[in-house]
Amino acid sequence: MSKFEKVKGFYEACLWSVGMVWNAVGRWITEKEYLDITGKEFEKEKE
Repeated sequence: MSKFEKVKGFYEACLWSVGMVWNAVGRWITEKEYLDITGKEFEKEKE
C-alpha cells in the first residue's frame, strides 16, 4: 500500500482531517494527490 493510499484511506474513514492531509503534502503525498483526496486545491498557507 502506497503512502497516498494510506492517507486517502485515513481521510475517507474520517480518521484524518483536511489539516492532517495538508500536513502530509511534501512528506507523504504531492499537491496533486492532495487535490485528488480532498477535492480542494492545495494552498501554501494553511487555513
